[in-house]
Amino acid sequence: MPDYVIPCPTPPSLPVAGSSARFALRRIFCVGRNYADHAVEMGHDPQAEPPFFFTKPSDAVVLDGARIPYPPATRDLHHEAELVVAIGRGGADIARAAALAHVWGYATGNDLTRRDLQAQAKALRRPWDMAKGFDNSAVVGLLHPATGAGAPQGRITCRVGGQMRQTARLTEMIWDVPGIIEFLSRLVALRPGDLIFTGTPAGVGPIARGQTCTVEIEGLSPARVTVI
Repeated sequence: MPDYVIPCPTPPSLPVAGSSARFALRRIFCVGRNYADHAVEMGHDPQAEPPFFFTKPSDAVVLDGARIPYPPATRDLHHEAELVVAIGRGGADIARAAALAHVWGYATGNDLTRRDLQAQAKALRRPWDMAKGFDNSAVVGLLHPATGAGAPQGRITCRVGGQMRQTARLTEMIWDVPGIIEFLSRLVALRPGDLIFTGTPAGVGPIARGQTCTVEIEGLSPARVTVI
């Protein structure tokens, strides 16, 4: 074993539904503007561009039921309800027809965003890293193994303090799960342990201190977070 000059950190991981085993995490990729109504909501033409991606560090993951501090350097923390895809078999230049064979499972997710920092970055044409990749910014529920029946197709919802904020069907995504995997694998080689947040529908909005945000997807476990 190598002799590290500092203690080697424990790798982040996700709990698996119905199992004591855990899914070790490697990288997190996120698809931007993958629902037409959200693209319009953010002032963009949903048909004008191919998918684009940003990343979060894997240790930004927090699990269902977490209580997290309101993040620093923002006054406008937003929720973004998303389907999360977990990659179990790696590859590059993956064909669409083979894409789902690379999926280990699915989870409910919430891409927390410092919206004011994102707006500043956009205005200055700067990266989104500090708007998207901050501590505790990736809320993920229990990981459910893929069943072979294809990617989830049901309804995704987000409630804040019990009030409905976002609701859509996963079939409304501009780029479906096989299309996302095909396109992303042309840019980077995917590896086991990678997560893909697949984009959010319209209705993104603020979470205030003291509020609980609950994202649900039919057939999957919820992803709840309370901001304190």
